[in-house]
Amino acid sequence: MRGDAFFPRVYHFPAISRVIKPQRTNCMEEILELTKTLIRFQTVQSKPDEIQRCTSFIENYLKTHGVLCECMEHEGVPSIWIMPQNRRVPILLMSHLDVVDGPAELFEPSVHDGRVFGRGSIDDKYAVALSVVLMNRHVARLQREGLDQNCAAMGVLITGDEELGGQNGAKKALEKIQADFGIALDGGSVGQIVVKEKGLLTLKLIAEGKAAHGSRPWLGKNAIDILIEDYHRLKSLFPNPEGDHWHRTMSFNIVSAGKSFNQVPEIAEAVFDIRYTENDDIEELYKMMRGSVHGDLQIIRKEPIFIGGNSPFVDLLLEDSPQSKITFEHGASDARFLSEFGIPGVVWGADGEQSAHSRDEHVVISSIQALYDRLEAFFERIGGGLHVGGCRNRV
Repeated sequence: MRGDAFFPRVYHFPAISRVIKPQRTNCMEEILELTKTLIRFQTVQSKPDEIQRCTSFIENYLKTHGVLCECMEHEGVPSIWIMPQNRRVPILLMSHLDVVDGPAELFEPSVHDGRVFGRGSIDDKYAVALSVVLMNRHVARLQREGLDQNCAAMGVLITGDEELGGQNGAKKALEKIQADFGIALDGGSVGQIVVKEKGLLTLKLIAEGKAAHGSRPWLGKNAIDILIEDYHRLKSLFPNPEGDHWHRTMSFNIVSAGKSFNQVPEIAEAVFDIRYTENDDIEELYKMMRGSVHGDLQIIRKEPIFIGGNSPFVDLLLEDSPQSKITFEHGASDARFLSEFGIPGVVWGADGEQSAHSRDEHVVISSIQALYDRLEAFFERIGGGLHVGGCRNRV
């Protein structure tokens, strides 16, 4: 946590038996309808107006429910947070409204076989909808008790650039808001609470040869040959042991070379996706890679590892979701910025059956319900155990 402590260091949570268990109400209908509405916004990075339009829709949706929010924009990327006025909260739910590209038909949601299908259904618009509905009900409950949003035990952060790395969304927002614990609803599953994610390093390799006519290749130097040789040198630095694969990896994902079928290419370029763990010195690894190739190896993007850290809130989550297990993921999310700002946290979410970014992207409806129930129970217990902003949240 950054800055001075503003929550008690000793937590006293009510026993599970004292907490009113959440009941299945029309909240699921609201979450599903909101998810489908959000899917229809084509919030890809090539359509910034759609991202802005979706942000405005969410802002207006909150206002109609009497929930206050703040909007921030940095380098054209909008973010919304729903917090007490002092921007301090015990628990922060994180999600994002931007999605990867896809054909137009994927932005028309459908529901069948107990699943919601559509671009962003699992990554991450169901989470935006769930967070908004949960926050609306949390604030309504406070109001029934004669309190207001300044007494909230939870806050929500929704950003617009997670798929690009979150530099102008989550990273900038977390400079302005504070939390004791973060839950990034962008991975894992109801049965798997993620406490570690690999770091990310994107590299471009540029190999330079000598152009010549394709009929006389001996007069030139083929840049593709140089690139392939360099690739094999790099690959040797990435062992592939069996097991859980919690080790560094390299994936050769983009290649470009040549302008004509009858010309020896002078330039060849490749982009590599590197994922690394806490066992790697990423600066030293980059030096080793750069020293092993003939071409020019450039860093395009570098993101830190997410390490959830120690927090009593993790134990509390496991009490409210005893079937869940602690695990780790090979992918990356905006949760890495929690680590950067010293905020303990986890990555958690509904079940998408590994369909994110695919034409078959979907989210399992029953898992949304299960996640909602566990989060609601979690926040009820926190409300019974924390003093926030001078307010006592009563169970």
